[in-house]
Amino acid sequence: MNQTTIALVQDSWKQVASIAPQAAALFYQNLFDADPALKSLFRGDMTEQGKKLMQMIGAAVGKLNDLDTLVPVLQNLAQRHDGYGVKESHYQTVGAALLKTLGQGLGERFTVEVKDAWTTVYGVMSSVMITASRATA
Repeated sequence: MNQTTIALVQDSWKQVASIAPQAAALFYQNLFDADPALKSLFRGDMTEQGKKLMQMIGAAVGKLNDLDTLVPVLQNLAQRHDGYGVKESHYQTVGAALLKTLGQGLGERFTVEVKDAWTTVYGVMSSVMITASRATA
């Protein structure tokens, strides 16, 4: 990831964070529309789950310039997700739902450059998480 990619993601995330509850609701709607079976992995209050999601993405985006700190956090998160029943194939579905949500939330500000930056960042993050999951399988 280069500095331009990081800046595009961090700047666009600030815009999404301002509509966090709506963005979280959109994300889960997009996720469950893409794969209704994933709904069974979630238990409890989805509003609270949405808050956790937005906090985690925000924390990760904030640490993009500090991979030495971010990578172990992502590895731990992957191991926790394994316990919830998350499979490797789910990461692609989540990535597509995230990009769709960002497009909905950012509208015309979701330029090709911003989409490419998010695709790169999500690719790196999901790769770290998938690798961590494989290591514990």
